[in-house]
Amino acid sequence: MEKKYDYLIVGAGLYGSTFAYREIHKGRRCMVIDKRLQTGGNLYCDNIEGINVHQYGAHIFHTNHKGVWDFVNSIVPFNRYTNSPVANYSGKLYNLPFNMNTFYQMWGVTTPAEVEAKLAEQRAEALNRMRNLGIDEPRNLEEQALLLIGKDIYEKLIKGYTEKQWGRKCTELPAFIIRRLPVRLTFDNNYFNDSYQGIPIGGYNKLIDGLLDGADVMVGVDFFQDKEHWLNLADKVLFTGKIDEFYDYRFGKLNYRTVKFETEILDTANYQGNAVINYTESDVPYTRIIEHKHFEMFGSAINACPKTVISKEYSMEWKDGIEPYYPVNDDVNQALYRQYAALAAKEEKIEFGGRLAEYKYYDMAPIIHKIMF
Repeated sequence: MEKKYDYLIVGAGLYGSTFAYREIHKGRRCMVIDKRLQTGGNLYCDNIEGINVHQYGAHIFHTNHKGVWDFVNSIVPFNRYTNSPVANYSGKLYNLPFNMNTFYQMWGVTTPAEVEAKLAEQRAEALNRMRNLGIDEPRNLEEQALLLIGKDIYEKLIKGYTEKQWGRKCTELPAFIIRRLPVRLTFDNNYFNDSYQGIPIGGYNKLIDGLLDGADVMVGVDFFQDKEHWLNLADKVLFTGKIDEFYDYRFGKLNYRTVKFETEILDTANYQGNAVINYTESDVPYTRIIEHKHFEMFGSAINACPKTVISKEYSMEWKDGIEPYYPVNDDVNQALYRQYAALAAKEEKIEFGGRLAEYKYYDMAPIIHKIMF
């Protein structure tokens, strides 16, 4: 007779794996299945030339919650990686997020007072332009950004990058996407304000393996090819896949943005000197280049590893057959999602959770917090 489980968990990404950990530690029996040939979802790392390569894009763990930080470190110790991206515009480099280094690189100013004066001048220009058009509130992302940060930084560091990311002109994107822009009047290149950040030592696979310890795991399994079999295998089900697919797209398909990666092994120890460099010109087709070794190798360890691995990222419209990444949070898609969520709310045996099942962008730490705390 086939073994009975307390939970079937569809999807071995961070959400499903953390859920499995919680239930196993409550004494429950869990079966975890995933369509991919490996666990970890988009956290999966492939070891190439001794470097843990983030196969589905850079993932940097960051949180202000000490409990969350202590929990993940109890599974695998994290390193001290600090995310300090750089923007490349026409061969000139600018520190991100916008801070005193950025403003010095942009305008040659050296004091917070000079920065405030320059920003006030450019914000006033944007405000006057809107008033001359009879506009009280920004109608789109471009007008919002000009009002927040002025034309120099907008045109060099925001416009091209954002249009590549979304596949639409900034004048066609809603203002709320960029309602707030961090502006720091300190020489601080740390992208996150969180108290804790880092990468698991040895890569994210170690985190996922630790979370799934004690679960029965099957990969290369398509839940939808034998849906009834899997649903009958356990008392309850956690589904972390696409909610519209679960309901056979009865109201239509939700839309996503996706990312294509071009990964190369280079015969050099250090290609760009930083993990993340954004390319903000519209003429450069990729949005950024990730050099993976800088997530886990520091100091002399960089040159001790004679090769490096880089990934160029291209933002694209999603279509069937490619990986869905970012929900398109416009009114049409949100209304469609609400129809599916109403069906999900009526389910007694099935729970829905995660990026695809809830049609929302998730950072990693909030997933841990939601499930464990």
